[in-house]
Parts: sequence; C-alpha cells; structure tokens
Amino acid sequence: MNIPFVELTTQHKQLRNEINAVIQGVLDRGDFILGQDVSKLEEEFAAYCGTKYAVGVDSGLSALELSLRAFGIGPGHEVIVPAHTFTATAAAITFVGATPVFVDVDPETWNIDVDKIEDAITSQTKAIVPVHLYGLPADMHMILGIAEKYNLVVVEDACQAHGAMYKGYRTGSFGNAAGFSFYPTKNLGACGDGGMITTNDAKAAETMRALRNCGQRVKNVHELHPFNHRLDNLQAAILRVKLNYLDEWTASRRRLAALYNSLLKGHVETPSEPPGYQHVYHLYVIRSQNRGALQSHLKERGIGTAIHYPAPVHLQPFYANGTDKHGQFPIAEKLCNEILSLPMFPEMTVEQVEVVASEIANMPVAVQ
Repeated sequence: MNIPFVELTTQHKQLRNEINAVIQGVLDRGDFILGQDVSKLEEEFAAYCGTKYAVGVDSGLSALELSLRAFGIGPGHEVIVPAHTFTATAAAITFVGATPVFVDVDPETWNIDVDKIEDAITSQTKAIVPVHLYGLPADMHMILGIAEKYNLVVVEDACQAHGAMYKGYRTGSFGNAAGFSFYPTKNLGACGDGGMITTNDAKAAETMRALRNCGQRVKNVHELHPFNHRLDNLQAAILRVKLNYLDEWTASRRRLAALYNSLLKGHVETPSEPPGYQHVYHLYVIRSQNRGALQSHLKERGIGTAIHYPAPVHLQPFYANGTDKHGQFPIAEKLCNEILSLPMFPEMTVEQVEVVASEIANMPVAVQ
C-alpha cells in the first residue's frame, strides 16, 4: 500500500462544488483585492479564535513580521524564540531589524523551555515569539507571566496550530498578536499562500491593515512603510469554505493520532499532550534514535515521511554566520537528529495508520 505523507486532492474533490461556487462569485463581482471575502474571513476567523480583530495577509511569515512591526519591534531590539522551529519564525524577527535570541526547547513538549527564557533576557529584549510547534500549544501562562514581569510583547507563532486549545482557549488569543499560515498543507490551508494575524488591540490592527496595503490608511496617502502583504480575495473565499470544516478535520486528526499513539507505544517516542492542552496534529512527529534506517524502511514500503526540521535555526548557515555553534542548544540539536514526521491528514484511513504503525513495530532493527 502506497501511503503519501500528505494528500490534498481528496479534500478538494469533496469541497469542489462549494469552492467552485465561491470562486465564481469572486469572478462575477471582480473584487480581487481586499474584497468582501477577505473582510468576512477576518470576522469569521477572529470569532473562531476568540479575538476582537483579524487581519488577512499573504503568508504566515508576513503575519509574524507585521505583528512585530505594529508593536514597535525593530533595530536594536532582541526577540526570544525557540531554537527548534521553522526558519520563518526567526526570519520575521530579522526582517524588522531585530535580533533573534534562541532558547532551547523542552524535552517532552519540544516547545520553548519556559524555564530558560529569563536567562536569555537582557536590557535589549523587547518581545517573545513562542511557537505552537506541530500543533501543540506552548505554555502560554508561564510565557505571559514572564512577559508581564519584564514588560515584553508576545507574538504567538500559531502557523501550525489552527484551532489548538490551551486551558480552554484557542491559540492566537493569548499574546499581543498571533500569526497564522494558510500554506496549502496547513490544517486550514489555501490553494496557494496566505496568512492571518489575530489581535485584541484596535490600534495595532489598524496599523497592520495599513502596513499590508502599501502603508495606506487612506487611499493614496502612504503614511507607513509601503509593504504589499495583502491576502488574495480568491484565497479568502476558499478559506471561508474550509473554515466550516476545520473542527471536523481536527477531530479526525486527533482520532488518527490517538490510534498512532496506541499502536506505536513501546516502539518509538510519540508526541506529548500535557493536561489542559489540545494538540491539533498539523504534523504527527515521532522520535527514533535509528531515524535514518526507519525512514529508509518506510520509503521502501511506499510510505511517505518528512523531517521537520533537520537542523535547529541557530545552525542554519544564515544564522550560524560562519561560526560553529554546535552544542549551544543540546536538546534542540538532539531532537533534530531523531524526529520523523509520519503521514497525517484528515482523510487518512484507519487502515493506513495501522499499516504505517505495523511497519514500524515490525522493523527488523530496533528503532526506539
């Protein structure tokens, strides 16, 4: 049985009539830029996340960047960020002219280690960007407590955590702002690029709307930095259709993850979900000390896998800057050598999960 790592065609076949109808609506109206579907999606997504405002942008990276800009983060400032994340998290900090300051991750949750944040704070520290990695929320109560103590801005990187819950509240509703990605493979994915910012700050939301649209609050009056980071109205129309199914898809991901957890117990380390957290499993990531052999074994049997991510950000060439930084964040570095993402998508079948788990459990060489 060939089992893809991710499969998008089934979902779009199921929604074909609804998606075609809303695309035709945009074509008939001709409101391609900042049209009614962008405005309505912003309202609906804010309501879904439990925030007052949402601002549609062209990517998750832009969502993080404009969030930082709206709260005054820029040159001369330091921003704390986990060492294990996608490089775009740090890139948003770099784009505004600030310096990312990396912190190691928790060995159980793989999110930022909240016990190590204060050691990284200096007089130049102005913000924290916690990442809800793979769909598991970071420990926001601890992070918000530290931010209040040191008067820091908090921008959540929720790009992989649409609908995830922390102590009864959705990700994207905790910090000063949050960035979401609508990259096609996300839990809520567009048919192209897209992103969203959520916030409860009216002034910041107004600034973000101006920044995304060439710095205009009023047409042809360019008061702020003239970026072009608008969410495409066609993508917003498609996302409005998909948002109606997000909770259903999340429930499916959680059922599949629970089955993986049961079948893989004792064979590999499976994802953590502490009490009070609700993981949405954008990715289902295991750990194996024999990852290379395991990945090759699964590939030979037609099972797709991926590694998210093979190197922590501080070891990426751009951030290493020609120096040897190995050993700075040992937990993140060890994690990056052991993690493997297994197939996970809402339309995946129980049989497919059973096949993947069986191949891992019956692998000739121990994989734990």
